[in-house]
Amino acid sequence: MTAARFDEIVHAPNRLQICAMLAAVESADFPAVREGLGVADSVLSKHVRVLHEAGYVAIHKATCASRVRTSLSLTTAGRAAYQGHVAALRAIVENGTGKPEVASTARRRPSR
Repeated sequence: MTAARFDEIVHAPNRLQICAMLAAVESADFPAVREGLGVADSVLSKHVRVLHEAGYVAIHKATCASRVRTSLSLTTAGRAAYQGHVAALRAIVENGTGKPEVASTARRRPSR
């Protein structure tokens, strides 16, 4: 089981969606990810670059019929970061519903 760890890099909505899409497959073509997110190439490129620089996403380029095809995959570190982030989000949600809390200094409001 992956330890719960909130990850600021993964947390951005588009990057979270990219990680979720890539976690479900071995790799995905750039156009498929772009279509899944419903964003422009430039927006996807920006988020992929951030994930790549963090070591979370691998970028693969291959030539097919004289065209360069780009595919993306989560690295081992990326998969661990995504799973840890999802676990942290689940812990946050569960704590709000009365499940056991993670150590906290926050005080609850008294009920009226």
